Amino acid sequence: MHPVSRRTFALGAVALAAAPGAFAQNFPERTVKFVVPYPPGGFNDTLARVSADKLTKMWNQPVVVENKPGANTTLGNSIVAKSPPDGYTILITPLPFSALPGLYGANLPYDALKDFTPLVWAGSTQNALVVRNDLPVKDVKELLELARKTPGKLNYGSTGSGSSNHLSMELFMRMTGVKLAHIPYKGSAPAVTALLGGEIDALFDNVPNVVQHIKAGKMKVLGVSGLQRAPLLPEVPTVAESGVPGYEVNVWFGMQLPAGTPRPVVDRLNHDIVQLLKEPDTVQRFRAQGVEVVASTPEEFRALVNKEVVKWTQLIKDANIRIE
Repeated sequence: MHPVSRRTFALGAVALAAAPGAFAQNFPERTVKFVVPYPPGGFNDTLARVSADKLTKMWNQPVVVENKPGANTTLGNSIVAKSPPDGYTILITPLPFSALPGLYGANLPYDALKDFTPLVWAGSTQNALVVRNDLPVKDVKELLELARKTPGKLNYGSTGSGSSNHLSMELFMRMTGVKLAHIPYKGSAPAVTALLGGEIDALFDNVPNVVQHIKAGKMKVLGVSGLQRAPLLPEVPTVAESGVPGYEVNVWFGMQLPAGTPRPVVDRLNHDIVQLLKEPDTVQRFRAQGVEVVASTPEEFRALVNKEVVKWTQLIKDANIRIE
């Protein structure tokens, strides 16, 4: 190679190598978008809107939220998977994301592990196992006894196949050998209403969705799904300590980017989002909704997503769960 050409080539290589860092330093230079694959309302929406408000002030650039519900969240997920990997489109990703590969298989319009770059595990909550007030049980062991005495008689509600409350009950049944009939609803509110009205016998649901009804004495709570007791219900035992050793469902919420997003941009976004998540007002607001802030590294969130995809894909296969 000619000396001048070699020097030009070397300078070009240095410029290219420096470009991602320079890009991240100047990021963002235009509007950033959070895509929420759910309707407005609920914690996924809250996470996006709190983050958008704080980042808008931090960056002096507009950060907007777009709700893209539909197709069991695969619509919104697909939009982000196909977006440019430049950091300007961020997906809100909760636990059900990890169940979709098992539910859809080859029909999933993206690869859950290859088409996204995990950004941050924002926070976690638990599901509470609740039953209608007049069901003659007072704890998990008595529920199991009743289910075994009356096979096929008890039922449970959920917000649809692959939802965290559906998977919580499927795991519960798988680990205990009992069988309850599944009745899906279009959202938590109608499922909770059905339990309050005596239309269904049992329900796993996010602690924030049922805690007010529990404390008002309108439903009975038998256990929570984590390995530790829920801060909003410290007197309630975990399902694991109530007769189902090893039972755990961690209802997590995170954020992801399109695959191929430059690492400096990922690092910049993670740093700023972790900062806003750890602010006292954010921690207090999320805790009031039953969500504990985690604020992880990208690597920690990647490890969680990978583990959860394996866990729920296996359960869905073993239990022969289908889209309803």
